[in-house]
Amino acid sequence: MANIDVKDLLNAGVHFGHLTRKWNPNMAPYIYMERNGIHIINLYKTAAKIEEAADAMKKIAASGRKILFVATKKQAKDIVAEKASNVKMPYITERWPGGMLTNFVTIRKAVKKMAAIDRMKKDGTFETLSKKEKLQVSRLRAKLEKNLGSITDMTRLPGALFVVDIKREHIAIKEAQKLKIPIFAMVDTNSDPRDVDFVIPSNDDASKSVDKILSLVTESVAVGLKERQSEKDAENKGQEEVAAPAVETAEVEKAAPVKEAKPAKKAAPAKKAAKTEEAEKVVEAAAVVETEPAKEEAAPEVETKEEGEAPKEA
Repeated sequence: MANIDVKDLLNAGVHFGHLTRKWNPNMAPYIYMERNGIHIINLYKTAAKIEEAADAMKKIAASGRKILFVATKKQAKDIVAEKASNVKMPYITERWPGGMLTNFVTIRKAVKKMAAIDRMKKDGTFETLSKKEKLQVSRLRAKLEKNLGSITDMTRLPGALFVVDIKREHIAIKEAQKLKIPIFAMVDTNSDPRDVDFVIPSNDDASKSVDKILSLVTESVAVGLKERQSEKDAENKGQEEVAAPAVETAEVEKAAPVKEAKPAKKAAPAKKAAKTEEAEKVVEAAAVVETEPAKEEAAPEVETKEEGEAPKEA
């Protein structure tokens, strides 16, 4: 988030508080001085609190949770609707529906009813209704759209609440406190800051002031959403990179045994052949040794025959 310039806050009229007789003593730490019966807010403290709140909101947005923006006063309605829709966050600019947070299941049923009417119009079943029934259904759809149209994407309780004028939206504050949902709020000098987790002391009546604060806050929310998107992209790339080597190794493992099997089978007979050759040599050598004495024994027999034949000649 860009550095907050105190001069910009001064030009937007963020420093103007309420009349001194309407002040809340708990806002004393954030009041700089009194002038013409009006309290002046310390903008240096406001700038520090905006930075603190913006960092916290950026973390919530990066975690994937929704931040519900609430502002039902005339000066802030259009500004909140525009800024919240730019960062795709839910918002309430009409009357706060009682039990919006504490009875969230019932509110979701009303949102589903609105979706069911839309399906009827697409299917063609809406055309089968009578003229009176069509009028009743279309009026119900318009009423639901006005009050709950901006929270159709909010499928669970929000991660935080951003409120403009906590005195006017005291029901929303009470419900958030009951459910322990963190509260960010623009707090004027006539409000009690103890009800809020992240206080932004500022003028909550002027449209310029509301616009300036919301633009700073929504910038940090947009940064948090970008960080979340970049993390998702990095995870997807990492999974693809891991998957590609896994496929290659599987193919190599399948092909490897075929190549290694052939030399392994040929190596074993080679050893056996060497052994058989040695055995044959030994057998041949043994045969040679046996044949030599046989020849020596055959020689005396010839001599005896010759000696026996000698007398016959005489």
